[in-house]
Amino acid sequence: MRRSRAARAMIIGAAAVLALGTAGCSSKSTDNGGGGGGSNLTIQPLVQVDAQGKEVPVKDATAAADPAGDGKGKCAPQTIGMAGPLTGDNANLGLNIVRGVKLALDQHNKANPGCQVTVKEFDTEGDPQKATQVIPTIVSDPSIVALIGPTFSGETKATGAILNQANLLSLTPSATNVTLTTNGWTNFFRGLGNDGVQGPAVAGYLKGTGKYKKICVIADDSDYGTGLAKTVTEGLGSIADPSCAANVKTKDKDFSATVSKMAAAKPDGIFYAGYYAEASPLVSQLRSGGVTATFISDDGTKDVEFVKQAGNASKGALLSCPCGPASDKFAAAYKAFNNYDPGTYSTEGYDLTTIVLKGIEAGKTTRPELVDFVKNYDGQGLAREYKWGPTGELANALIWMYQVK
Repeated sequence: MRRSRAARAMIIGAAAVLALGTAGCSSKSTDNGGGGGGSNLTIQPLVQVDAQGKEVPVKDATAAADPAGDGKGKCAPQTIGMAGPLTGDNANLGLNIVRGVKLALDQHNKANPGCQVTVKEFDTEGDPQKATQVIPTIVSDPSIVALIGPTFSGETKATGAILNQANLLSLTPSATNVTLTTNGWTNFFRGLGNDGVQGPAVAGYLKGTGKYKKICVIADDSDYGTGLAKTVTEGLGSIADPSCAANVKTKDKDFSATVSKMAAAKPDGIFYAGYYAEASPLVSQLRSGGVTATFISDDGTKDVEFVKQAGNASKGALLSCPCGPASDKFAAAYKAFNNYDPGTYSTEGYDLTTIVLKGIEAGKTTRPELVDFVKNYDGQGLAREYKWGPTGELANALIWMYQVK
């Protein structure tokens, strides 16, 4: 569904430092932009972990597929779509993606004058109801041969059947709710790990640090938040105290009741499952209310806007994400083209667009052909290796832990 890629990050353990350097992921943090209150905080990568929360060495991504290819691509003009929040409270998460999409297309088109591919952008605001109005427009446009998106889990759940019926390739760079791949959709492929991986991975990592004896889990009311909170709570086991679990609503800005509950509970950590639009005021109010527990959240929060809006209250926050850090080379190209640093899901947007371009260059220019191409794809990207199982889940998915410093 979000950013920083920094070699100067404080990596947990010397092995992690070496792994980051080897992988080419040792870039300057791209989640920079100071927070409020005069802070100059950034979101920096700490460590990559598996589903048990154990550290995993980072693979070398120098062999990542290049959207430019060999420059010999031939095709009639093609169009892909991108659907996600381009405006609204969590717009940054969609904008990160579409900028990655555009960079891949620009690099491809400049290198392949005989095969030009463009993108049509569709703003869902990340809202399921809005998405049900937008997705039929995409499906009914015969020029669109593939879709990068939808972006959020709720909108994907609400529109997946429509896209499946049209057999339009749906490559999500960010929707992580576990149930999305249990609907029998044959056109849907998830470009990162789901919350069934993220929840246990985060829980295992937190338990492995030995720092937490009591964690309160707070969830928003989105499909994403409720699903992730469930898997994190299950993974934490006895460390997750059910007496201080709490629920909030998206669009809420006053969290006084929740703050009072956390202050009374006195936990070591608070895990928030949701998005940065609510995480920012929540952590600010927690700090103002005297709650000093470590604030822990997810890819929905892992955005430069979280730091900007929460300011110094965000310092020390731990953020998990199935999204991968960007290399120096990618970060520089992204900034030069977009005039923005890459953020959460920028690499995924770029990688998934590159895969579609590979299909088009291979002569797969109809919707069914591109679905089949991705179904059988196996290749290295900037963020990870992309190979899918029969349900559209990645064959191997890992999680990154980040920290606001």
